[in-house]
Amino acid sequence: MHETEALLSDRCDTAEQDFRFNRIGSTEQVLSMTSKQQERVTTMFGSEYDIRNAHEGLGTCGWILVVLSHIICLLTFPFSLCVTVKVVQEYERAVIMRLGRILSGGAKGPGLFFVLPCVDSIIKVDLRTITFDVPPQEILTRDSVTVSVDAVVYFRIFNPIISVTNVENARYSTQLLAATTLRNILGTKTLQEILCERENISRLMQVHLDEGTDPWGVKVERVEIKDVRLPVSMQRSMAAEAEAAREARAKIIAAEGEQKASRSLKEAGDVISENPVALQLRYLQTLTHISAEKNSTIVFPIPVELLKLMKSRSDVRKTTGL
Repeated sequence: MHETEALLSDRCDTAEQDFRFNRIGSTEQVLSMTSKQQERVTTMFGSEYDIRNAHEGLGTCGWILVVLSHIICLLTFPFSLCVTVKVVQEYERAVIMRLGRILSGGAKGPGLFFVLPCVDSIIKVDLRTITFDVPPQEILTRDSVTVSVDAVVYFRIFNPIISVTNVENARYSTQLLAATTLRNILGTKTLQEILCERENISRLMQVHLDEGTDPWGVKVERVEIKDVRLPVSMQRSMAAEAEAAREARAKIIAAEGEQKASRSLKEAGDVISENPVALQLRYLQTLTHISAEKNSTIVFPIPVELLKLMKSRSDVRKTTGL
């Protein structure tokens, strides 16, 4: 009995394991089939969709025009080369439209390529970095101060096809967006923030412009604030405030200097009072300094003993009360 139960349990375990393996295998097969279907769908809607748009979308009339264009090129050869052969520079890309549809393969260039007259239209897109000045914008700051701010923007086109199909004029649209972004961002800042945080404001403008121009195939590389112009009245008030602050600091420095000088004079007087000869030496030093200069100053030296006599008499008068 025990052996029979053990065999039954082993068979049940092996059956469960086989079921699990079969389930995992079926799941993997489903996933692989799904991935293959997705790849097929992607391939179908990728290259085949482009080819269908470029060729099958032309229609019967379109194909007739294309054939006629080829015949005209052959009949007028080699004069047709002046019209059909185009050259694109290293910094340019060409977007070719055949009867209003973009050809498969994306933008062409750089180099030499062939176009059909009367059927193909070519648009050249410059991929170099372009610079433009944002006109001065009158902005009311958060603390109700009117300022005039201008900036400079550096941008380039990274996707020629999107820049042609999604926007009419990528450069003009970027200029208008830069002007409105400058007004919107600086309107949330105070005058002190605009004057002290130019780098942060420029970085914030670059992020906003890059997000706004990304659907147009435009990459904003750098934004710099050139100048902040204040009203004349505001300039005068700020100049008066700065002048008053400088005068206050000058008075404080002068007062501190007089205080230090008085302390030094007090210490010098204490030293001279300890030794009477020091006063006479100071007197002679002053006479030497005056006589070294070439001027018309006349000095009448007074003996120090006379000063001492006058001082002693004044002391006697104070003691006698006369």
